[in-house]
Amino acid sequence: MMNIVLMGCPGAGKGTQSAKLQETFGLKHISTGDVLRTEIASGSELGQQIAQIIDKGNLVPDGLMISMLEKIVRHTDQGIIFDGFPRTVAQAQALDEMLQRFERSITCVIMITLPESEVVGRVSLRRQCRQCEEILHVEDPGETRCPKCGGELYTRPDDTPARVKHRLEVYHCETLPVKNYYVNSGKYVEVNGNQTPDQVFKDICNVLEKVK
Repeated sequence: MMNIVLMGCPGAGKGTQSAKLQETFGLKHISTGDVLRTEIASGSELGQQIAQIIDKGNLVPDGLMISMLEKIVRHTDQGIIFDGFPRTVAQAQALDEMLQRFERSITCVIMITLPESEVVGRVSLRRQCRQCEEILHVEDPGETRCPKCGGELYTRPDDTPARVKHRLEVYHCETLPVKNYYVNSGKYVEVNGNQTPDQVFKDICNVLEKVK
């Protein structure tokens, strides 16, 4: 059973590739951002606690994040894609320990690399639909309607130029130790993200064929 960690800077295409992997290999896609948004939207006590943490600009504690992921893993009998998680060595270690409790382990860690100049261009064209919540890249920055459902498109707060710059700084500071952690485990592989989505996916499939 494959359990994949998909890493990459903002705009690298993790969501796009996760969707392709999910469809092709029947994997469960776990995006920590989606997990948090779902919990907040549920209005649960935990969701309210998380909303307060995020509203103050703080990071959700590792223990809380792992607990939410554990709840999902417990009820999943598929292989899993961890999209954008872990982001710290402590999270990576906690994830390994949690998976061991379910007799699972990480199969491979795929880093989608992308030049910083390309990141800014990609993210500036990223929009989300308020209605169906689809995330997509537009060709025209002035496009306002979702091509799938006709809902209103908007730029997420995290995708503004200033926030993207800050996210990149945080990403680079956090990612190097995590990268080294997985390099030392022998499970780390890099894939060039500065290609068409189909070519990136082909390269990822080639990696997975070798580690199955």
